[in-house]
Amino acid sequence: MKRSIGLALGGLAIATWASAQTPPETSVVAATVNGETITLAEVDALLKHTLPLTPLTASQQRQMRIEVLADMVDDLLLRQFLRKNGPQVDPAEIDAQLRAFGQKLKAEGSSLEEFYKQTGQTEAQVREAWTTAMQLSGYVKSLVTEEQLKAYYQANKDHFDRVEVKVRHIVIRAGKKTSSAERAAARAKLEALRAEIAAGKLDFATAAKKFSHCPSAAAGGDIGYILRKGGLVDDNFARAAFALPVNALSEIVETDFGYHLLQVVDRKPGIPSTYEKSATDVLDTYTDDFRAELLTQLRKEARIQITVP
Repeated sequence: MKRSIGLALGGLAIATWASAQTPPETSVVAATVNGETITLAEVDALLKHTLPLTPLTASQQRQMRIEVLADMVDDLLLRQFLRKNGPQVDPAEIDAQLRAFGQKLKAEGSSLEEFYKQTGQTEAQVREAWTTAMQLSGYVKSLVTEEQLKAYYQANKDHFDRVEVKVRHIVIRAGKKTSSAERAAARAKLEALRAEIAAGKLDFATAAKKFSHCPSAAAGGDIGYILRKGGLVDDNFARAAFALPVNALSEIVETDFGYHLLQVVDRKPGIPSTYEKSATDVLDTYTDDFRAELLTQLRKEARIQITVP
């Protein structure tokens, strides 16, 4: 796998990094997912490892707990699904991965013990994370055909060519808890700004500085170069950006953060790729997208109760 089963540092492993330090029956429950609990001790263990020296206010700590917990819930949902539907993984395969990874670390002057310490994991947690990764990989391989992968490659060639676009945007915030009326007002405001910019009555950068609810406002909305996939921006945002000719205005783009107006100011062509040379990357990226879509469905079907204090 692209991320290497030997590293397993992505979303697949996040919940297992923070196995309970206190027995569940004596721990405060932070979330219940289809009857399985995630304890506050687990959440705080991961939070402590992620931000070991960062002082947080009570409200900041709660917000960080919620953000960490969201990833842990996703990980648990995935593991629950793969227990029922994923292929079995022979423990001997994990043994071989550990030996190979240990030899690699030794050649780099490190060790498995140092890796566990640096990532806040035990060997058992690493084994569980790698097992989940291998199950997901095996499950996807059992479903997808080469024809589907080739079609996916063509549909996402910008990503595999490593094309980059330089984007600026104006965003009007409207989160999930925003009322329907407020969301409608936010969208209408951005539509009006788009009309003025399109008519040449208002400069994009000036509008961004004045109206955008983003730190990039000070730079006229400039967020620099982005890739089609794998970056920090929302997929809806990236998809819209890569569909734009240079200097054109997008339609209004909705993300979890709010409503965006985009303009691409430069495009770097990248390096032309082929499916044959990109086959491993294609499968890994397809698997990432499959996981995201699967989790969207699993969240809709799951019984999730969040009880973060």
